[in-house]
Order: sequence, then C-alpha cells, then structure tokens
Amino acid sequence: MQSKAKTVAEYLEELPDERRPAISRIRAAIRKNLPKGFVECMNYGMIGYVVPHKQYPAGYHVNPKDPLPFAALASQKNHLAFYLMTLYQKPGTADWLRERFQAAGRKLDMGKSCIRFRKIDDVPLDIIGEAVSRVSMADFIARYENR
Repeated sequence: MQSKAKTVAEYLEELPDERRPAISRIRAAIRKNLPKGFVECMNYGMIGYVVPHKQYPAGYHVNPKDPLPFAALASQKNHLAFYLMTLYQKPGTADWLRERFQAAGRKLDMGKSCIRFRKIDDVPLDIIGEAVSRVSMADFIARYENR
C-alpha cells in the first residue's frame, strides 16, 4: 500500500495505531545505524533511505529524477516490510542475514530485497541495525554502478 504522505511525520501519523510502534522502533534502529550520507525521506510511498542527488546526481536508473534507493520501511496490506537493496546487491548479505536471524532464534520471512514481519517481536533490531551499517554510501554507489 503506497502512502500519499509527503513527509515521514505524515506517514507515521496515518499508520494504524497497532502498527505505528513497530515501524517507529525499526525506524529508530535504521536511523541509529545509517551510514553517513544517506538521508531519510518519503520515496515510492514508503519511508525511504536514499543517496541524495547531491551525492549521486545520476539518480535511480528506473527514474533518474528519484534519488538512488538504499532501504525502505513500509506498512503493507498484510505485513510490515523492511527493504534493503544490499540483500541482492552485495554477495553473501542474504546468507549473512539468514544466519544472524537463525542464531537469534528468529524466523526470517525474506523476499528478494525485503524482510516481512507482522509484529516487532519478530524482528531482532540489533541485526537490522547491523545490516544497515554494513555498507558505506561509497561502496553502495560503486556496487550499483557495477550492476
């Protein structure tokens, strides 16, 4: 479900009461661990974490007017989702994440670039933070350009 919210604050305000705390806690873990240079914004109807045009003027190849997406957080119809582009961009990242979830005793519901969950107890926030912090903006851009 894409939101029409123009700001992250508007997005959070429109969330159902039962989803707002989970999104807020995951958002806090992302922001605490977000590498230097990435910025938070609304992107594709979700809370996005992007490489701004001032850092990467070419933008996203799908639509160069959009900043290059790194991660996103969203309330979807049947679940909450955390999208992390490095899950398919950086070799070994998806396997690393599976191993970390298993070691934490958590079940991982993962797609190509997303982690789906229904409640905050399903998400080890320290692992989400670590996953976000693993790739610098310079490395992310370099991998993106070599796709």
